Amino acid sequence: MFRTALRNVLAHKARLLMTVLAVMLGVAFVSGTLVFTSTISDAYQASSQKGYDNVDVAISPRSQDSHSSAPGATPRLDQKLLDKASLVPGAASATGTVFGFTAIADTKGELIGDGFSTLGGNYFPGKNGQDARYPMRGGTAPKGPHEFALDARTADKAGYKVGDTVRISVDGPVREQKLTGIFTTDDGTVAAGGSLALFDTPTAQKLFATPGEFTEIDVKAAAGTSQTALKSAIDKVLPKDGAEATTGKQLADEQAKGIAQSMEGMKNGLLAFAGIALFVGIFIIANTFTMLVAQRTKELALLRAVGASRRQVTRSVLLEAFVVGAVAAVAGLAAGIGIGAGLRALMSSTGATVPDGPLVIEPSTVLASLLVGIMVTVLAAWLPGRRAAKIPPVAAMNSVHASATTKSLVVRNTIGALFAGAGAAGVLVATGMDHGKVVMAGGAVLLLIGVFILTPLLSRPLIALASPVLRAFGIAGSLARQNAVRNPRRTAATASALMVGLMLITGLTVIAGSVQKGLDKMATDALKADYVVSMASHTPLSPDVAKKIAGLGEVTASSPLRNSPSRIGTDTAYLTGVNGQDFGKLTRLDFTKGSLGELRGNRAVVDDITAKEKGWQPGSRIPVTYEDGKKGTLTISGVYQGNQMINGIVLDNATLAPHQKQITDMRVMVKTTGGPTDATKDSLVKALGKNPAISIEDKQDVSDGISAKFTLMLNMLYGLLAMAVIVAVLGVINTLAMSVFERSQEIGMLRAIGLDRRGIKRMVRLESLVISLFGGVLGIGLGVFFGWAAGELISGTLSTYELVLPWGRMGIFLAMAALVGVLAALWPARRAARLNMLAAIKAE
Repeated sequence: MFRTALRNVLAHKARLLMTVLAVMLGVAFVSGTLVFTSTISDAYQASSQKGYDNVDVAISPRSQDSHSSAPGATPRLDQKLLDKASLVPGAASATGTVFGFTAIADTKGELIGDGFSTLGGNYFPGKNGQDARYPMRGGTAPKGPHEFALDARTADKAGYKVGDTVRISVDGPVREQKLTGIFTTDDGTVAAGGSLALFDTPTAQKLFATPGEFTEIDVKAAAGTSQTALKSAIDKVLPKDGAEATTGKQLADEQAKGIAQSMEGMKNGLLAFAGIALFVGIFIIANTFTMLVAQRTKELALLRAVGASRRQVTRSVLLEAFVVGAVAAVAGLAAGIGIGAGLRALMSSTGATVPDGPLVIEPSTVLASLLVGIMVTVLAAWLPGRRAAKIPPVAAMNSVHASATTKSLVVRNTIGALFAGAGAAGVLVATGMDHGKVVMAGGAVLLLIGVFILTPLLSRPLIALASPVLRAFGIAGSLARQNAVRNPRRTAATASALMVGLMLITGLTVIAGSVQKGLDKMATDALKADYVVSMASHTPLSPDVAKKIAGLGEVTASSPLRNSPSRIGTDTAYLTGVNGQDFGKLTRLDFTKGSLGELRGNRAVVDDITAKEKGWQPGSRIPVTYEDGKKGTLTISGVYQGNQMINGIVLDNATLAPHQKQITDMRVMVKTTGGPTDATKDSLVKALGKNPAISIEDKQDVSDGISAKFTLMLNMLYGLLAMAVIVAVLGVINTLAMSVFERSQEIGMLRAIGLDRRGIKRMVRLESLVISLFGGVLGIGLGVFFGWAAGELISGTLSTYELVLPWGRMGIFLAMAALVGVLAALWPARRAARLNMLAAIKAE
């Protein structure tokens, strides 16, 4: 039986090719994902590890939780603590560090790099006048408020050299700094493609923290002192409840763990799409082995007649599947390694911040790829093998085995109807629940299973709808329709592969389009302001920006939005400060209770979700502890519907500002006399110094930004789902090619009675087109249903959600299904037309 199985694989290698390709693509997706994520994760971890080479113990402010002391009791890392740390037993040196966002403009005035990876810090010279972390390649260390040093990678990329004047921005206003030095560094951010600017310590403290204070204190251990021993010594000099010490190894381990967790989401997402491709491949594998078994029925019956048991016949089929799966898995693993390397190179070529590092192929990746490829193939082939073994030898040899009984069809359709009904009911019930994700997911799975089971039943009436069109193609069209419904199970399995891909694509398009419309409506409807000014990196703005804007002649109203931590009861809450006098002219908030009124003094408004959680009503008096530790009372004057831009407790900046230690703005809303025009925008840009770090957006810009993000996301999802569609195309090709082989005698007879080669080609193409459109209609229909249902859940958290049916795109998807049918039929149709008439008639 083992030799027989191997002989069958070799004898049918051409017919098994599409199955091998389908499994190979799925496995390549899996292995490519694992190789890519392992490579990126390893590179980031190695890069971050370098950043802690000179840190044995780090002192940082102790994290505050919701039950800690008042907001005003913030810890201080000052020069006094730095001196104490440098003198503890076992300490070789102590370095005070300060860091924050720093945007650097290139020679054209445009921002270098991404906001999150453009950082600034302090140059902290030791006893020899040099900072060991940043050896100078050229020039000298920065001294004074108008000098800075730049990392060598960024300087080379931008074309800067020592002595140049560079435009930079830390919190809004443009600063022109003299480049006094260019340094090299192993800093993880720079290694990942980011930039690093260094200032002298007093300047950095003024820019990124508070004069005289540090963000962190890093201590280097003396020779022979362990990190644990040094930490114990430092713990004794730390202020009580003010700061905490952590070993460099612990920090590196925590960062490595964080990197691994952040990569886990990407890996799971990519593996989900790989799973979809493999799931679609199951239909192809099952179809292939069903047809191979059907074509070898007499052969299997003969094996049974000469003594082979049912179990041996099943094992024979599974062994064939094992060989096919093993070959596909090995090929898929090799292709996946290439995909992983290609994705790594692609990210680097697009300017993404990815550190250098070797390609990582873990043993678990190899094992997972082989197991997935083999298991998927064997499991998909199990049912056809079992079905073949159950055919009685005499019945098989007399070819009276083919058609399913009426009873089996009734049972199948009944089970399918029950599954589909229960699934549809579950989905509909979930749409009316507050937390119905689990119920909806369960209902969707049941409905999908029910549709799979019912697809053979659905194929006849849906394909019959195409009869009037097919009749226009004469005898070829009529034969195509009959061939498509001749074996409903095979047609259903072929169409289901395409159905899954189009269902996901359509559903995602419906959801994304609807969410985009809702967010767009929320962002633009809530604003009366003509412009919103913010940092491109989404970091805080200097209050000087708001002052400069307010002083412009064309500005009629403006308001900075500020956040400040506070304590209400035992919980930490963030207060939003605005210009109370102009706030109503700049926003359009929907108040469910009370009103905005005059937002001044101790008056405040709160969003509806917070008000519901706290039980607040207009007139409620709320005791609050401000950021500086002082206490006060706020009176709620109104409850509004929160949105992405404005939520929480809102009060006048005149009330909030005296309690803030450092005043910064998150964004500034602006109303102008001429409205949003190019001339007005240019005036704002010039007034702010043509700053590359500042973003000035009108409503259309906000809308375009939302659209661009969703378009990018959709294109990425389309690209990932394209793998499933490609696998589905292979399924259609495979089914048609094997069907042509199976019907060789019939095709020969058609040729003999007058149907020419062109008619044969047309028949096969129309059959493929009908099957593909059948799968397309089912997929688009299910996608719209699931998209609508998911939207009902989303509307509970996004009040402006609005269902959008993308008719144009759905038309494109249906046209794609038709194109799939046409392209998939090219080779099988050509093969059918080239069959030798007499040889085909004599074929078994």
